Formats: sequence, structure tokens, C-alpha cells
Amino acid sequence: AQIGPPGLELQSMNGIVKVKVSPPEANQRKKMWINDLTFKYNLVFWENSSHAQLQRKNIFPVDTIDDLAPNSTYCFKVQANLPIEGKQGWFSPISCVKTSQKAVEDLLCATNVSVLAVNMKFQLLWHNQGQQEVTYNVQYILGYLKKLHDDYSDKWLSVPRCENITNTWCNLSSIINNTAFYYLRVQTRQGHNKSCLSGEVKVDPLKTNRIGPPDVKLDLSDTLLHILISPPGGDEGEVMRDNYDLSYRILYWKNSSDKEGEVQQKEVKQTIATVSDVSPSSLYCVKVQAFSEPYNKSSAYSQQQCIHTPAGTPLPLIIFGIFMGALLVVLLVAASLVFVFYQAYNKIKYVFFPSCQPPLNIEGFEAQLFSSPYLSAAEEPVESCCVIESMVTEEGNQIDFTDYKHSKQSSRDSGNYSNDDNTSGSKGSKETLEKEVV
Repeated sequence: AQIGPPGLELQSMNGIVKVKVSPPEANQRKKMWINDLTFKYNLVFWENSSHAQLQRKNIFPVDTIDDLAPNSTYCFKVQANLPIEGKQGWFSPISCVKTSQKAVEDLLCATNVSVLAVNMKFQLLWHNQGQQEVTYNVQYILGYLKKLHDDYSDKWLSVPRCENITNTWCNLSSIINNTAFYYLRVQTRQGHNKSCLSGEVKVDPLKTNRIGPPDVKLDLSDTLLHILISPPGGDEGEVMRDNYDLSYRILYWKNSSDKEGEVQQKEVKQTIATVSDVSPSSLYCVKVQAFSEPYNKSSAYSQQQCIHTPAGTPLPLIIFGIFMGALLVVLLVAASLVFVFYQAYNKIKYVFFPSCQPPLNIEGFEAQLFSSPYLSAAEEPVESCCVIESMVTEEGNQIDFTDYKHSKQSSRDSGNYSNDDNTSGSKGSKETLEKEVV
């Protein structure tokens, strides 16, 4: 499908030409191109003279053309394009208009209007051409309004605290939001009758803004040099980090009295970096640059920061300290192992190889059999006892011993043996035997 010619309306006033463009299918009920905001308009114009030179300019649907010669006839034609689809439309019919004389001299208008933005702090600057006593009013408009096909001339707003001022700068930070883009201009007033508007300047915050240098602090620990980086913007650096995806380029070198060492470079994403193997009793210097790859922006380098490393410990002392420490560890481990094995040996010897046998009976406390919890109880020994009585016959003086049945006495009945009865019995038997023998 081909893009048809758009509509074009011209209006000349106060030395400028106001252009209003309508979409190619503005008057059609059925449309091929549904979204009119996707069109980009290319304006071609020239002065209607024998030595005319073509000029081209990308414009909004409603725009103004200045810097034209007064009291001159200019001709215009416009084309609608779709850059995303690579399509270029037909040009509109040629329309011509005659410019008028400017009502106010150029010496009254503010010139060189520009935006200075560092770390999302925005200021508008301009120059005053003459020595007249004038006041300024800074105005802004949201950029999306210019993309519409409606007239936005009455939608300009004044920047707070920048109304009727005499200085040639204005702080814009109160109105700038990084999610939108803006157009700004300066209105100059002299008295009550004269006023002039400067040229417009576009502000796309993330593209217009510049990245400032970061802050750097240095710290030492052993043989490590720690580099602490504060992102650009200080306490409000979150806006910079969140929108620019910042990285840091670190330059560091060893600075001696006679010469500077080779500059080494290191790139990090974090705000803490470490340089290892720094030499003792040396001066190290560092400077850091912040950069954003997505926006192809980089800051200036930070101020150079230097730190002096302390004197190092002599190598023999270090080796001796390491040796003594290792020796102490070995001794502690060996002592612990010896103690553990010794305790285990005593336990095993006590259980399996006791040094003395426990008594068979323990009187008192309702005597209980003493036994090892690890060994099965052995059967207790039983004593065999007998009573011998002697008899002597008259015929042969023969002694006859009668062996009574053995009596068994278990040690379990009593803790001690009672020998009183046996002793008395044996004594009586012995006396009787002697009498009989006699």
C-alpha cells in the first residue's frame, strides 16, 4: 500500500510561519493506517525566487518555521513516512505564503538557550543580548503533546520559581521526570507591551543528562588495597544506578619519588574493588571513571586519591612465625590423640583384664553379687565339708571312721564362714579318741 499525501495548512504571523499537517487518511471513513501517531513528517520548503535552495526539516503535526526572511514568499510541501516499515509517502500539493515583519526586534529575545544537566540536575541557561532591563519567564511543554494533531500553543506552562526573573538561568529539577521528554523556551518581557519568545530546546532527560565523576575512598588490610566507590549523584545516586546500569573503570599505579609505575586498569560493576599484592612501604594512587554502555556515556575521572602502604614484616620472621604456629598445632593434636588412646586403653584393661577379683559376698545393704556389667556371672565355688567320728573297739583297738555325707554350704547363705561348731566338734572327737586309745 502506498501512503497518500497529507494535508497542509500555513499561517504567517510575527515573522514566522505556523505549519499544521493532517494525516493522509484524515477524511476517510475506512483507513489503511489506523494509528496516525506513527507517521513522521518531512517538510520541504524554499524561498520563491530565482536562486531558491531547498531546505528540509522533520516537523511535528503542528510546528513553526522561523529564521525566514521577512516580507518574502516561501513555498512548502510535506511528506508522511513510516520509518519502521521503510515506507515513504507522496508529497502534498505545494502551498505558498508570504512572511510578515517581526513585531519585536531580535535584540530583545534570549539567545543561546541550552540545558546543562549533570547527575539528573537540570538547569536552563541563556544569554541576554542587550543592556535593556527585561524579565524572563521560562515555559515548558510535555513532548508528547507535540505529536498530536491538535494545536498546543495554549498548553505551555511556567516553570515554578522561574517567573519574572532577571537572572539568565533557571533550575528545572522540579519539573523534569526521566520517564518523559520536554520542550522549553524563554519568554522575554520589557514593560507591558513588548515580549519575545526564544527558540525551543528539547530535553530528553536520560539522553541530555551527563554522568558526573564518582567519589573514591581507599582502605588497606594486609596486602590488599580496597577501593570504595560512591556512585555519581551522592545520596541521590539511586536514580543514576537504576537508569544507566553503571560500571566503573579503575586506574591505579605505584607512585615512587623518582618515577610513576605502569598504570593498570580494572573494570567492575560493584562499588567495591580490591587490588591484591600491593608492595609494602609504597604509595599507590587511584582514580575512577563511571560509564554506561547502554547509553554510550562516560564521566570524567574522579580526583586522584593516594594511600601509603605500611612497612612489611621481614621474611625470616614470617617464616619463623609460620613454623612455630605449625609446630604448636602438631603438638596439640598429638597430645589430644595420646590422651584419647590412654583413656581407651584404661577402659579396655579395666573391663577385660581386672587387676583383682571382687569378694564373693558383700554383707550389708542386702548383699548383692558383685559382677561386671560386661561379663556373664560365673558359678560360685562350693566348699565340701565332712564330719568324721572315730570309734575304738575293745577287741582290736581298731579305729573305725564313719564318713558322713558331705554337707554343702553355699557362700550365698552368709558372707563369712562360721567355724565355731566345727571347731568344737573336732575338739570333742579328738578328746574322745584319745580316751579310747588310752
